[in-house]
Amino acid sequence: MSFECYRDAWGVPHLRAPDPRSLAYAQGWNAVADRAWQLENARRRAHGTASALIGERWLHWDRLARQTRIISAAQAAFDALDEGTSAWVRAYVDGVNAALTDDLEPWEPWTPLAIWHSEHLLFGGGFPAKLWRERVRDALGEHAVDQFALDGPEPEGSNGWLIDGSRTASGAAIIAGDPHRLIQKPGFYQQVRLSCPEFDVIGFAVPGIPGIAHFGHAGDVAWGITNAMADAQDLFREQLRRKADGSIEALGPPVGKPLGATWKPSRSPVATRTKSRSSRPLAATSSPKGSSSRSASAGPCRNCPTSDSVRSPSCSAPGPWPMSMRPLTTGCSRSTS
Repeated sequence: MSFECYRDAWGVPHLRAPDPRSLAYAQGWNAVADRAWQLENARRRAHGTASALIGERWLHWDRLARQTRIISAAQAAFDALDEGTSAWVRAYVDGVNAALTDDLEPWEPWTPLAIWHSEHLLFGGGFPAKLWRERVRDALGEHAVDQFALDGPEPEGSNGWLIDGSRTASGAAIIAGDPHRLIQKPGFYQQVRLSCPEFDVIGFAVPGIPGIAHFGHAGDVAWGITNAMADAQDLFREQLRRKADGSIEALGPPVGKPLGATWKPSRSPVATRTKSRSSRPLAATSSPKGSSSRSASAGPCRNCPTSDSVRSPSCSAPGPWPMSMRPLTTGCSRSTS
């Protein structure tokens, strides 16, 4: 894939390629160039192997990531993509793998989807908010739930602001987005420009994810998002027990009937999986009680990525290019990776 890259006075990478797939490749390559450690950390969080890189305190997350089957969900989501979208995501992953050094794990085609799922597993109106609502109800009563709710439009969420041109000095509309992300270093977003004959945009990308989804502009079109706090997860409480013959029983009648204190055969097979690791040591030194069947352990990090964990070419091609909605009709010098 060929592309051109230069950095402006603020260090923002500007990427230009002859087509969207080459541009996706360039974006993946550049993400490693700027955020190699962040990408490796994100990949491990999605796989449930973060504790092998950053220590025992992340065992609880590794266990959750595996129990919620982030990888299985990402693989299924990738398989459901249309041909054009899956090829675009693959091109991004190819760029990532081209930039990573050989001592780091290569990405799979579905890795960006796994990272996206991992980053938003506890986000918004998911199962943590449901568990909190239940706890408030049990402790204070139904009337107190809305007062202490952590989901919905009132308690929290991103802000999106749009001001009509009649209220601005320039006469142009102003749009502003406030994502309410936690302060972290490196930041959750990466500012980048993506340019090809089909589009020319600049904004905030999520390292590990192709494109510019949340905040950006394309000359005279701009966009931003606010968190809808949508209810995107269903939560079920199951109480299971294993019989002497190895079968599983569940407490309660079939779904749709009032819960009763009767043990009955489980409505569906319950698979128990045990993960094992190699004899090489973990960064973590111990595991919580009862975690042996949950597998929070993982293989060791072969080498933590640094600024050297990326292959050239360097991002130093001539620039700048004017931001325009017009298609890029002329060629430009390109470096090949």
